[in-house]
Amino acid sequence: MPDLIQLAIPAFVLLLVAEAVAAWRMQMDIYDWRDTAASISMGLGHVVLDLAAKVMVFAAFSFLYRHAPLKLGYAWWVWLVAFFAEDFTYYWFHRASHECRFFWASHVVHHSSQRYNLGTALRQTWTGGFIHPVFWLWMPLAGFPPAMILTLNAVSLLYQFWIHTELVRSIGPLEWVLNSPSHHRVHHATNPQYIDRNHGGWLIIWDRIFGTFEPEVEPCVYGLTKNIETFNPVRIAFHEWVDIGRDLWSTKHWRARWQYLFGNPGWREATQSVAQVEVAAD
Repeated sequence: MPDLIQLAIPAFVLLLVAEAVAAWRMQMDIYDWRDTAASISMGLGHVVLDLAAKVMVFAAFSFLYRHAPLKLGYAWWVWLVAFFAEDFTYYWFHRASHECRFFWASHVVHHSSQRYNLGTALRQTWTGGFIHPVFWLWMPLAGFPPAMILTLNAVSLLYQFWIHTELVRSIGPLEWVLNSPSHHRVHHATNPQYIDRNHGGWLIIWDRIFGTFEPEVEPCVYGLTKNIETFNPVRIAFHEWVDIGRDLWSTKHWRARWQYLFGNPGWREATQSVAQVEVAAD
């Protein structure tokens, strides 16, 4: 099965260059070439490592599919149901990647740029391909063919490439249903009201249903709440894993270790202790 992401690389490069030229002509300061070089390096590393990950994932999906009680096949209506099922799954994977530090350690890579452009779309994890597919394991068991799942997953990522831009301000009435540049700018922003919002892939309807939608109102400030200030691809890829290891080593309490690994990415033992003292004092 051809890798759609690899096939799309020439188009990614052409669109990135076109956006950069358009932004320059419009006098928009949206590119820093050190940042873009780092993003492209992350993207190339992701492509290489993802090949190995996809072999493992396809094998796991195929094993589960063989044991599925019902095989749905490739009828048009199965593709339609699978589209919504895959996008629904992506929403929960994406939301969990912001609410659970173990998954955030991979996903933080994508949010580490303080710029927002098509280059940022290429800033992809080197470790997530081995971790994130756990969210999709239910689909082959439900009877969706592995090739269908991986194809829809790749098409979703292709769709999400173009929404990483400042040049498109709105897509009109489609904003109610589809994920858009405006919605995704919010997702990448560190403004307090924008944090952990708009997790959709193709569709924004899941955010509207589950209460995580936020419209773009004030200008977005991009990056992390605590930026890492580096263009080194290795540090970008692994800095949060290193921080997790440091936090696990720093405590003697197993409950704290659990929270450092699987709790909210912002959880800190010292902060929690202070809060408990304040509650006791009240």
